[in-house]
Amino acid sequence: MMATAAAVHILVKTEQEALVLKEKLDKGADFAQLAKKFSICPSKKKGGDLGEFRRGQMVKAFDDVVFKKELLKVHGPVKTKFGYHLIKTLYRNS
Repeated sequence: MMATAAAVHILVKTEQEALVLKEKLDKGADFAQLAKKFSICPSKKKGGDLGEFRRGQMVKAFDDVVFKKELLKVHGPVKTKFGYHLIKTLYRNS
C-alpha cells in the first residue's frame, strides 16, 4: 500500500513573507485564516487544505516534509518552484 498523508499549507512568493507568517503561527494565529488571507495557492479557499495525497504526488521538497517531519507542527519555509511553503502535516499512513 502506498503511503498517504493529509496536509495544510500556505504558499507565498518570498521567504521573508513566509517567515513573517510563521512567526504569527508560532504566536498562535489561526492557520486556516492566514492561508485564506495570504496563500497564493488555490487551496487557500479551503484554508490551505490539500486533502489526502500519496507520496510522490507533490514535489520532492514538499513530500520530504510531509512524509518525514513531525506531525501537527508548522515546517518551513520550504522552497519549491512554486514559491515558499509553510506546511503542517495533519496525519499520515505509511
